[in-house]
Amino acid sequence: VQLVESGGDSVQPGGSLTISCSASEDMYCMAWFRQAPGTEREGVAYITTGHSTNVVDSLKGRFTISRDNAKNTIYLQMNSLRPEDTAMYYCAARSGGYCQMDSNTFTEWGQGTQVTVSS
Repeated sequence: VQLVESGGDSVQPGGSLTISCSASEDMYCMAWFRQAPGTEREGVAYITTGHSTNVVDSLKGRFTISRDNAKNTIYLQMNSLRPEDTAMYYCAARSGGYCQMDSNTFTEWGQGTQVTVSS
């Protein structure tokens, strides 16, 4: 399975950005994680093929995850971006089981797309 992220960019604080991740085949659970330099990877959001979603509490209201099953693609809409949102954003996926915000449960990973929030 290949996961290809796209859409990372440099944006100003307060701006918006949508990043995408396309999978080479249908994956039940797909998620976004992020990692800033010198920090551990942290969960952002996940979505199932049935469109059940979860966004971590600290990002609710600003980040939205969505999915196009016909394209095997997920999206992360990020609004009101802050400098602390600067990170490499990684797509992850698993084909079955229980979808949860735990990086150890995902079997497939993309290479990441960089999001930088700076004035």
